[in-house]
Amino acid sequence: MDKKKEHWEDVYEKKTDHQVSWYQDVPETSLRLINELQLSLESSIIDIGGGNSNFTIELQKIGYKNLSVLDISGLALMRTKKKMGDASKAVHWMESDVLDLIELNQYDVIHDRATFHFLTHEDDIKKYVDVVSDAMIKGGHLVISTFSLTGPEKCSNLQVSQYSSSTLSLLFKENFVLTRSFNEIHTSPYNTTQDFVFCVFTRL
Repeated sequence: MDKKKEHWEDVYEKKTDHQVSWYQDVPETSLRLINELQLSLESSIIDIGGGNSNFTIELQKIGYKNLSVLDISGLALMRTKKKMGDASKAVHWMESDVLDLIELNQYDVIHDRATFHFLTHEDDIKKYVDVVSDAMIKGGHLVISTFSLTGPEKCSNLQVSQYSSSTLSLLFKENFVLTRSFNEIHTSPYNTTQDFVFCVFTRL
Protein backbone atom coordinates (compact mmCIF):
# COMPACT_ATOMS: atom_id res chain seq x y z
CA MET A 1 0.00 0.00 0.00
CA ASP A 2 1.49 3.37 -0.96
CA LYS A 3 1.88 6.09 1.68
CA LYS A 4 -0.91 8.28 0.32
CA LYS A 5 -3.46 5.46 0.39
CA GLU A 6 -2.20 4.28 3.76
CA HIS A 7 -2.72 7.77 5.21
CA TRP A 8 -6.36 7.98 4.09
CA GLU A 9 -7.25 4.44 5.10
CA ASP A 10 -5.89 5.26 8.55
CA VAL A 11 -7.98 8.46 8.70
CA TYR A 12 -11.21 6.60 7.91
CA GLU A 13 -10.38 3.72 10.20
CA LYS A 14 -9.90 6.02 13.18
CA LYS A 15 -12.30 8.92 12.60
CA THR A 16 -16.05 9.20 12.19
CA ASP A 17 -17.71 11.58 9.71
CA HIS A 18 -18.02 14.29 12.33
CA GLN A 19 -14.37 14.02 13.32
CA VAL A 20 -13.01 15.19 9.95
CA SER A 21 -13.02 18.93 9.28
CA TRP A 22 -14.35 18.90 5.71
CA TYR A 23 -17.50 16.87 6.42
CA GLN A 24 -20.95 18.31 5.67
CA ASP A 25 -24.25 16.62 6.51
CA VAL A 26 -25.74 18.24 3.39
CA PRO A 27 -23.31 19.82 0.88
CA GLU A 28 -25.66 22.68 0.10
CA THR A 29 -23.28 24.85 -1.94
CA SER A 30 -22.23 22.00 -4.24
CA LEU A 31 -25.85 21.00 -4.75
CA ARG A 32 -26.84 24.57 -5.54
CA LEU A 33 -24.10 24.82 -8.17
CA ILE A 34 -25.26 21.57 -9.77
CA ASN A 35 -28.84 22.86 -9.79
CA GLU A 36 -27.73 26.07 -11.51
CA LEU A 37 -26.22 24.04 -14.37
CA GLN A 38 -29.75 22.80 -15.27
CA LEU A 39 -28.55 19.34 -16.23
CA SER A 40 -30.46 16.36 -17.48
CA LEU A 41 -31.02 13.73 -14.79
CA GLU A 42 -29.19 11.35 -17.14
CA SER A 43 -25.99 13.43 -16.91
CA SER A 44 -22.85 11.54 -15.96
CA ILE A 45 -21.48 13.01 -12.71
CA ILE A 46 -18.39 11.89 -10.80
CA ASP A 47 -17.46 13.02 -7.30
CA ILE A 48 -13.67 13.07 -6.91
CA GLY A 49 -12.54 12.23 -3.37
CA GLY A 50 -16.17 11.80 -2.38
CA GLY A 51 -15.81 8.66 -0.28
CA ASN A 52 -17.30 10.09 2.90
CA SER A 53 -19.33 12.87 1.29
CA ASN A 54 -23.12 12.88 1.16
CA PHE A 55 -23.06 14.68 -2.21
CA THR A 56 -23.91 11.59 -4.24
CA ILE A 57 -26.58 10.54 -1.75
CA GLU A 58 -28.29 13.91 -2.21
CA LEU A 59 -27.93 13.82 -6.01
CA GLN A 60 -29.58 10.42 -6.08
CA LYS A 61 -32.48 11.76 -3.99
CA ILE A 62 -32.97 14.51 -6.60
CA GLY A 63 -33.17 11.86 -9.32
CA TYR A 64 -29.74 11.77 -10.97
CA LYS A 65 -29.13 8.30 -12.34
CA ASN A 66 -25.59 8.21 -13.71
CA LEU A 67 -23.42 8.74 -10.65
CA SER A 68 -19.83 7.74 -9.83
CA VAL A 69 -17.71 8.22 -6.73
CA LEU A 70 -13.92 8.00 -6.72
CA ASP A 71 -11.84 7.84 -3.58
CA ILE A 72 -8.40 6.52 -2.74
CA SER A 73 -9.81 5.04 0.48
CA GLY A 74 -11.82 1.85 0.27
CA LEU A 75 -12.98 2.39 3.86
CA ALA A 76 -14.41 5.80 2.94
CA LEU A 77 -16.32 4.28 0.03
CA MET A 78 -17.62 1.47 2.21
CA ARG A 79 -18.88 4.00 4.74
CA THR A 80 -21.04 5.77 2.17
CA LYS A 81 -22.23 2.53 0.59
CA LYS A 82 -23.43 1.45 4.03
CA LYS A 83 -25.35 4.71 4.47
CA MET A 84 -27.05 4.23 1.11
CA GLY A 85 -27.96 0.58 1.52
CA ASP A 86 -29.48 -0.96 -1.62
CA ALA A 87 -29.43 2.43 -3.37
CA SER A 88 -25.62 2.15 -3.51
CA LYS A 89 -25.95 -0.55 -6.19
CA ALA A 90 -26.97 2.13 -8.70
CA VAL A 91 -23.71 4.06 -8.16
CA HIS A 92 -20.34 3.31 -9.79
CA TRP A 93 -17.73 3.10 -7.01
CA MET A 94 -14.05 3.55 -7.87
CA GLU A 95 -11.26 2.90 -5.36
CA SER A 96 -8.41 4.83 -6.94
CA ASP A 97 -6.10 7.82 -6.75
CA VAL A 98 -7.57 10.52 -8.99
CA LEU A 99 -4.21 10.73 -10.76
CA ASP A 100 -4.74 7.14 -11.93
CA LEU A 101 -8.19 7.82 -13.40
CA ILE A 102 -8.31 6.76 -17.04
CA GLU A 103 -11.63 7.87 -18.52
CA LEU A 104 -11.77 9.58 -21.90
CA ASN A 105 -14.53 12.13 -22.59
CA GLN A 106 -17.06 10.41 -20.36
CA TYR A 107 -18.33 12.84 -17.72
CA ASP A 108 -20.73 15.76 -18.02
CA VAL A 109 -19.71 16.99 -14.57
CA ILE A 110 -16.64 16.42 -12.44
CA HIS A 111 -17.13 17.57 -8.84
CA ASP A 112 -14.23 17.97 -6.44
CA ARG A 113 -14.62 19.52 -3.04
CA ALA A 114 -11.49 19.42 -0.87
CA THR A 115 -9.38 16.93 -2.84
CA PHE A 116 -7.39 19.04 -5.28
CA HIS A 117 -5.67 21.10 -2.58
CA PHE A 118 -3.96 17.98 -1.23
CA LEU A 119 -1.83 17.95 -4.39
CA THR A 120 1.29 19.99 -3.63
CA HIS A 121 3.82 18.86 -6.25
CA GLU A 122 3.80 20.64 -9.60
CA ASP A 123 3.86 17.39 -11.61
CA ASP A 124 0.85 16.01 -9.69
CA ILE A 125 -1.10 19.24 -10.17
CA LYS A 126 -0.42 19.18 -13.91
CA LYS A 127 -1.40 15.51 -14.08
CA TYR A 128 -4.70 16.29 -12.33
CA VAL A 129 -5.49 19.00 -14.87
CA ASP A 130 -4.74 16.56 -17.70
CA VAL A 131 -6.83 13.80 -16.10
CA VAL A 132 -9.97 15.90 -15.64
CA SER A 133 -9.55 17.45 -19.10
CA ASP A 134 -9.45 14.01 -20.71
CA ALA A 135 -12.30 12.63 -18.60
CA MET A 136 -14.86 15.30 -19.51
CA ILE A 137 -17.00 15.86 -22.57
CA LYS A 138 -16.69 19.19 -24.38
CA GLY A 139 -19.20 21.57 -22.84
CA GLY A 140 -19.03 19.65 -19.57
CA HIS A 141 -18.47 21.31 -16.20
CA LEU A 142 -15.80 21.11 -13.52
CA VAL A 143 -17.13 22.15 -10.11
CA ILE A 144 -14.10 22.49 -7.86
CA SER A 145 -13.59 23.81 -4.37
CA THR A 146 -10.24 24.15 -2.63
CA PHE A 147 -8.72 26.04 0.26
CA SER A 148 -8.50 29.74 -0.57
CA LEU A 149 -5.45 31.96 -0.03
CA THR A 150 -6.71 32.58 3.52
CA GLY A 151 -7.57 28.92 4.09
CA PRO A 152 -5.61 26.35 6.12
CA GLU A 153 -2.00 25.59 5.26
CA LYS A 154 -2.36 22.04 6.55
CA CYS A 155 -5.24 19.58 6.76
CA SER A 156 -5.34 16.03 8.11
CA ASN A 157 -1.68 16.53 9.07
CA LEU A 158 -0.76 17.10 5.41
CA GLN A 159 0.56 20.19 3.69
CA VAL A 160 -1.97 21.63 1.23
CA SER A 161 -2.03 24.11 -1.64
CA GLN A 162 -4.05 27.34 -1.50
CA TYR A 163 -5.75 29.01 -4.45
CA SER A 164 -7.68 32.00 -5.67
CA SER A 165 -10.10 31.90 -8.58
CA SER A 166 -7.35 33.58 -10.64
CA THR A 167 -4.67 30.99 -9.86
CA LEU A 168 -7.12 28.15 -10.53
CA SER A 169 -8.08 29.76 -13.85
CA LEU A 170 -4.43 29.90 -14.89
CA LEU A 171 -4.00 26.20 -14.16
CA PHE A 172 -7.04 25.15 -16.20
CA LYS A 173 -6.94 27.84 -18.92
CA GLU A 174 -5.83 25.53 -21.74
CA ASN A 175 -9.04 23.47 -21.74
CA PHE A 176 -11.52 25.34 -19.54
CA VAL A 177 -13.18 28.72 -19.14
CA LEU A 178 -14.19 30.00 -15.70
CA THR A 179 -17.93 30.70 -15.52
CA ARG A 180 -18.51 31.23 -11.79
CA SER A 181 -16.42 31.76 -8.65
CA PHE A 182 -16.82 32.86 -5.06
CA ASN A 183 -15.32 32.34 -1.63
CA GLU A 184 -17.14 30.69 1.24
CA ILE A 185 -16.38 29.97 4.87
CA HIS A 186 -16.98 26.35 5.87
CA THR A 187 -17.71 25.59 9.50
CA SER A 188 -16.40 22.18 10.47
CA PRO A 189 -18.39 19.69 12.57
CA TYR A 190 -16.39 20.86 15.59
CA ASN A 191 -16.94 24.60 14.91
CA THR A 192 -13.62 25.62 13.41
CA THR A 193 -13.73 27.60 10.16
CA GLN A 194 -12.01 27.05 6.81
CA ASP A 195 -11.96 29.46 3.88
CA PHE A 196 -12.75 27.83 0.52
CA VAL A 197 -12.87 29.11 -3.04
CA PHE A 198 -15.52 27.57 -5.32
CA CYS A 199 -15.09 27.65 -9.11
CA VAL A 200 -17.21 26.36 -11.95
CA PHE A 201 -15.40 25.79 -15.25
CA THR A 202 -16.77 24.78 -18.64
CA ARG A 203 -14.76 22.43 -20.86
CA LEU A 204 -13.80 23.98 -24.20
